Amino acid sequence: MNIQPVILSGGSGSRLWPMSREHYPKQLLPLVGDKTMLQGTAQRLEGLQAFLGAEDGILEPIVVCNEEHRFLVAEQLRQIGAKHSSIILEPVGRNTAPALTLAAINAEREGDPVLLVMPADHVIQDREAFLRAVAQGAVLAGQGCLVTFGIVPDRAETGYGYIRQGHHIGQASAQDARYIAAFVEKPDAVAAEDYWKSGQYLWNSGIFMMRSSVWLQELLRFRPDIVQSCQVAYQQGKQDQDFYRVNKVAFSSCPSDSIDYAVMEKLTSGGFASGNEKAAVIPLDAGWSDVGAWAALWEVSDKDEHGNVMKGDVYAHGTRNALLIAEHRFLACVGIDDIVVVETPDAVMVVHQSKVQDVKQIVAHLKDKKRSEYLLHRKVSRPWGSYDSIDNGERFQVKRIIVSPGGTLSMQMHHHRAEHWIVVKGTARVTRGDEVFLLTENQSTYIPIGVTHRLENPGTIPLELIEVQSGSYLGEDDIVRFEDTYGRS
Repeated sequence: MNIQPVILSGGSGSRLWPMSREHYPKQLLPLVGDKTMLQGTAQRLEGLQAFLGAEDGILEPIVVCNEEHRFLVAEQLRQIGAKHSSIILEPVGRNTAPALTLAAINAEREGDPVLLVMPADHVIQDREAFLRAVAQGAVLAGQGCLVTFGIVPDRAETGYGYIRQGHHIGQASAQDARYIAAFVEKPDAVAAEDYWKSGQYLWNSGIFMMRSSVWLQELLRFRPDIVQSCQVAYQQGKQDQDFYRVNKVAFSSCPSDSIDYAVMEKLTSGGFASGNEKAAVIPLDAGWSDVGAWAALWEVSDKDEHGNVMKGDVYAHGTRNALLIAEHRFLACVGIDDIVVVETPDAVMVVHQSKVQDVKQIVAHLKDKKRSEYLLHRKVSRPWGSYDSIDNGERFQVKRIIVSPGGTLSMQMHHHRAEHWIVVKGTARVTRGDEVFLLTENQSTYIPIGVTHRLENPGTIPLELIEVQSGSYLGEDDIVRFEDTYGRS
């Protein structure tokens, strides 16, 4: 039996604004430790083979992510040496059920493996406990069960859905595994207290195991429209460098639904005969968190003697149980308890710990006002490097541009702006109209409006330059690409 890891890297993490942005969401950030959450997920199965049978194997993971994040995902996996069998691109978000369906269709080329479905934005502190649970889940999934992992609660919590445990499965290899009696929506405070004290309820983790054929069979039973849309979208897709692009039109027509709603809850609703005998839950006590809001990050982070979590250039006096993050400037906090302050180069957020779920209202406000802060950071990653908008005003903008060794920007032109380039470090190869020439430190050039141009780094160190844009319109959509190494033309 082969286990096929599936990493679901969708979502925008709006409750972790301003660090999480729509084009740079929380799973791509190093919120806990020095690895990003995606990287931590990719490394989570290291050592799993020791818990499996000799006949079992572990395949390279399938990653499903938003098309906008493709280069970031690929680069973060490359940084830790994590191989992958496929990176499937979603042109639009359609929740977890269609994402898993694309992965299941992709996995059919490996026969009928057991899919281990892991969201990319979870923290699991006790990896050995997680691997033991996965090994138990593999046995049940191999027998045709749809398995989920229920988090053993340590408090009454209103922010999670719950799973009510049914009777023991009764297999020695399954140990504590039970059939699922019911999925329960997020409760109010009184119900959450009752659930916690009863010992019969677990938090719904969103981690699953099942054979690819079993998922497709059950989804076809309950939501044939999702299966049909995903099959067409996948079959009409194409390989693009390291990525598999599904057909945008076909996938956009796919209904949006979660794994829970589309299949798991229907199996336990009593509406289908013997459904409860297919849905199983394994209790998991492994220091799990979905880091869904700032309070959750505070809970899983190391604290000082006053209960404060401080990252960056931070000073706190007379302050307790605070989360203080400074990315760009000095941050001081005096005499305020139970507070979250997050500073980034383009935004500062202050919120009480009890109101962190309302941060998403800030993002809704920014979207409504058509401001860019919900979408991008001031520093924007690109497949060739990055740019940082360090100053702007009427008819001008100044950017700090970093081009990685061997990096190449697209051959392009602008209708509304001219550009001045000043090399600070490294060597630039510049194409300007019919000219091709090199620039080194302290040299500069001018790109007039309407002239075709390209910037490359032929050297072995990063190229750093300052770009001054001037003109009547300076938006990123004033780029006409003619050739692009990264398939964006």
